[in-house]
Amino acid sequence: MRAVVHRAFGPPEVLSVEQAPAPVPEADELLIRVHAATLTAVDSAARRGEPLPARLAFGPLRPRYPTLGADCAGRVEAVGANVRDFAPGDEVVALSPRFGTHADYVCVPQDAAVVAKSAALTYAETVAVSEGAMTALPFLRDAARLRPGQSILVNGASGSIGSAAVQLAAHMGAEVTAVCGGGNADLVRSLGAHRVIDYTAEDFTEAREAYDVVFDAVGKSSFGRCRRALRVGGHYLTTVPSLAIMGQMLWTGLGRRRAGIAFTGLRPPRDRARDLVHIRELAESGTIRAVIDRSYPLDRAVEAHGYVDAGHKKGAVVMRMSEED
Repeated sequence: MRAVVHRAFGPPEVLSVEQAPAPVPEADELLIRVHAATLTAVDSAARRGEPLPARLAFGPLRPRYPTLGADCAGRVEAVGANVRDFAPGDEVVALSPRFGTHADYVCVPQDAAVVAKSAALTYAETVAVSEGAMTALPFLRDAARLRPGQSILVNGASGSIGSAAVQLAAHMGAEVTAVCGGGNADLVRSLGAHRVIDYTAEDFTEAREAYDVVFDAVGKSSFGRCRRALRVGGHYLTTVPSLAIMGQMLWTGLGRRRAGIAFTGLRPPRDRARDLVHIRELAESGTIRAVIDRSYPLDRAVEAHGYVDAGHKKGAVVMRMSEED
């Protein structure tokens, strides 16, 4: 099989597409023929080994996961002796706890987050709609406890997490303000944003007591800058871990305005599988939709990483394993 491999940290050029033996599933594993997988900022950080939290998680001296990719949509090719809920031929979407989905095949434990793929969605749509929403949903539902009638600002609203957050927040009955570049205003309005702020023309942090929740989906702001834009009892949330936000979580926990982060990838597999099913149902009903910026064949992985590194993607970037996918 083909796999995108890196054996040193660095720019996209450290990647190469190599031939490797297809993995053989253990007794509790599924062998999935990957049709599509997303390429995310996490993959980019893991490849670079930067910032420091990424080096600790994915290093520290050399790449812990030579083949990246944390999700996939594909077809089950084989199952281990102890697997009961899936069979060869099943179409699934899966989250791999060991990465490795930027390849033709990957083995995933049956007790990881693996659920049936919707017949109404393509492989690319399946991973694209799941990737951002799997982060945005627990932030809004569990960390922010977003309620109908509340006001939320989503910073980075045209990215994969932000575009999912806009759709989910609107579905939850919140008043949504989206922050993005002016060229993406029509996109985020089509996703359910009630108001759009062009960050190149207006500083959203200058607002005073305007929002119940500020969700920084790209980690470009800070609690200190956003604090005055929050209403009393408001919540600032960021997707980017730092020593600052960890400290702020502690000292604002009982305060009038709180700061926080949710480590969505560390939740139990059963909870993540339940969310995958919920997101699938929302997509099937048309409540949320996939936003795909670009898709690349596996052989153009270096180019795809370069595009993600530039930091201007809209929605998801998808890696597909063949021209037919």
